Amino acid sequence: MENKNVLLICDLPGYGKIALSAMLPILARLGYSVYNLPTALVSNALEYGKFALLDTTDYMEQAIQVWKELGFQFDCITTGMLAGARQVDVIRAFIESQKKEGLLVMSDPVMGDDGALYNGITQEAVDNMRRLIGVADVIVPNLTEAEFLSDKYQGQEALTRAHAREVVDGLLACGPRSVVVTSGILQETGAHVVWGYDHKTGEYFTLPYRFIKVHFPGTGDMFSAVLVGELLGGKPLVPAVKRAMDVLEKLIFLERDELEKNKGIRVEKYLDVLKE
Repeated sequence: MENKNVLLICDLPGYGKIALSAMLPILARLGYSVYNLPTALVSNALEYGKFALLDTTDYMEQAIQVWKELGFQFDCITTGMLAGARQVDVIRAFIESQKKEGLLVMSDPVMGDDGALYNGITQEAVDNMRRLIGVADVIVPNLTEAEFLSDKYQGQEALTRAHAREVVDGLLACGPRSVVVTSGILQETGAHVVWGYDHKTGEYFTLPYRFIKVHFPGTGDMFSAVLVGELLGGKPLVPAVKRAMDVLEKLIFLERDELEKNKGIRVEKYLDVLKE
């Protein structure tokens, strides 16, 4: 496999297998050269109920300036949680400066889950995230994020095929080329599904998966890491999504009996599943 440089732009936790701590081991195991630009330092996964957070916007601007002077180039840029509106402009400008044939940009618009926005996420933050996903090749929101970004919010876990299509079309109107909505239930069948649109084939897709009734933070980050790794390896979007779904199902199943679920899946322990 050709060595490719992947830049992860998201938060760095001190405790918990989320964000950078979840994604970096996976992409490194897949053979990529992985670099990072933290949007924030966070003490631990938010599921613990209290946390400390340091906004790193100033550092981001300084680091990017140095990287430009040194001529650093990346084959893939992924974005996740942002710590403020200013970061949208910083990241958009950096992506534009890195534009070249073959650059893959993936955005995970971390803003909420389970039908609600996270504490502190305002309508302005949603509007700013729309601006960021507009420069992405692929976006990977969960259902809550997809409904808010598409302005199609219903607050229900189960969607009809028609409403799911409206949500995906609303996301495409923001500018991304392809969409992968990573959660939801298809009302007509009761199946848990991933749905989306592949701009290369011009086709919408709905992919069912086996739901394991347990919650770990960071599973969306791990899904994104596997997905981007498969896409960089040349796999088309739908097979890449299926592979990410299969890996996540295995990781969740293997860790399902761990008592302290708030810290996330101990991904380093199970990296061999990436080679199965």
